[in-house]
Amino acid sequence: MVRGKNQRLKFKRRRTAETDYRRRLKLLKSGRPRAVVRVTNRQVICQLVEYDLDGDRILSEVTGRTLVESYGWPSDASRKSVPACYLTGLALAKKAAAADIEAAILDIGLAAATSGNRVFSALKGMLDGGLDIPHGESVLPDEQRISGAHIDEALAASVEATRTAIEEAKS
Repeated sequence: MVRGKNQRLKFKRRRTAETDYRRRLKLLKSGRPRAVVRVTNRQVICQLVEYDLDGDRILSEVTGRTLVESYGWPSDASRKSVPACYLTGLALAKKAAAADIEAAILDIGLAAATSGNRVFSALKGMLDGGLDIPHGESVLPDEQRISGAHIDEALAASVEATRTAIEEAKS
């Protein structure tokens, strides 16, 4: 713990390893809304967040639970797998298009930036949905992982059915 009169206490969210303030400042300087992707123990959460002096404002949000309730994703399937993350990102992009949001910048928080991981699967969904997000092509997962064919053929069919439900839905 910090002791003495000349030592400065770090921000609480920095001490608990919840926020990287240097990265956050770079994202805020862009002036674009942030496309926030968080993978929890149970589901994926995708949000479009805008900075405000009173606190960040959530412009739109789609979670793994939304996939089950609104778009027909199987309730026994994982809500945080690569295909679920892709579909969540796609649904968020469709909601953003309905709200006249065309561009964003990806905020992955403290997640590891490994090529093809679930965060970048959600990014691929947002790109396919029409959001303009700066990215490199090498980090996106391949089509076989997005379709769920590496997991199960039944899941691959569910991915296609949910994808069409998202594209047909009116946000």
